[in-house]
Amino acid sequence: MPPIHLCLLGDATSPHIQRWAREMQGRGYRVSLVTARPAPIDASEQQVLRPVHRSAHWLLRAGEARRAVQALAPDIVHAHYTTSYGYLGARCGRHPLVMTAWGSDLLVTPLANPWMRWLTGWTLRRADLITGDSQSLVDAAHSYGPRAAVHCIHWGVDLARFAPAPWPDKPGFEIVSLRSWEPNYNIATIIDAVAHLRAQQPVLPVHLHLLGGGSLEAALREQVTRLGLSEAVTFHGRLDDAGMARVLARCKVSVSVPTQDATSVSVLESMACGLPVVATQLQANAQWLPVDSLVPAQDSHALAQKLATLAQDDAAAHAAGQRNAQRIQQEGNRAVQMDRMDALYRGLLKRSTHDTSTHS
Repeated sequence: MPPIHLCLLGDATSPHIQRWAREMQGRGYRVSLVTARPAPIDASEQQVLRPVHRSAHWLLRAGEARRAVQALAPDIVHAHYTTSYGYLGARCGRHPLVMTAWGSDLLVTPLANPWMRWLTGWTLRRADLITGDSQSLVDAAHSYGPRAAVHCIHWGVDLARFAPAPWPDKPGFEIVSLRSWEPNYNIATIIDAVAHLRAQQPVLPVHLHLLGGGSLEAALREQVTRLGLSEAVTFHGRLDDAGMARVLARCKVSVSVPTQDATSVSVLESMACGLPVVATQLQANAQWLPVDSLVPAQDSHALAQKLATLAQDDAAAHAAGQRNAQRIQQEGNRAVQMDRMDALYRGLLKRSTHDTSTHS
């Protein structure tokens, strides 16, 4: 039997797409990729579309995407991000078609205008299976009346890579943010909170590590300088998994305070590393974190108070981190989630084969 050929439509530069490809290759799939942003992924054939510089360009890439998928002739097409590659997948007309919502593609973009909401619904109704990584995304997908089943599949965490470091080895009170330096993620709020914390506890050895990179870098660096925090903040930019794990091993708390979000892989990775996490009051975060870990978006004073509480009671912070790590061991293992996805793929193919034989 030849291997199942899975064609991913998505951003090849995304760590999520790269991990998904590797996970499915490890389960015996032949994986190919149709993308407008190519990047090397071992053993994956890629068909590259013309670059997309603004949203309207996705509408103009449908013909290219259809020809690329036809040339690859996969057994399954799986489009990641509903309002871009999901639309291309819907226009390809090849089945079975899987779509995965990532967050803002269902929670933010369709709210821009009635046309985007209509197009999002049209796209989802062409799928044979839909997944999202939080209950909020599952609920949002259901609101469009899709014909397909909607499953909650978490991105999950590589537990071999992300694991707790010895708590006594952590220096001072170091804080980490793994989120991109883009408006939705409110990095400026975290910087302001660190300034408040230093003002309240001037002898506390506070240090903030900012990972992720993004378009707001210049403004954030200016803010740090203006607040006199240059010695207390490190801008790391984008790091690979090994680099992220090294920074997480130093830190005693992780912060993730976006305005909108689905389940954040960075939150799960921080939990797996045994860190307490302070996050925004969002449904996706409430699925994973205790209510006393949540703060309103863009409230730097509330965030500073949560951080101060953790700094003042090191034993309680350590215990909260241990509970987080146990939760991920039980429910956030990437291997378990990808095994579930493998079973869903195979179930789709069986139904597709059965339907074909029934109608022949």
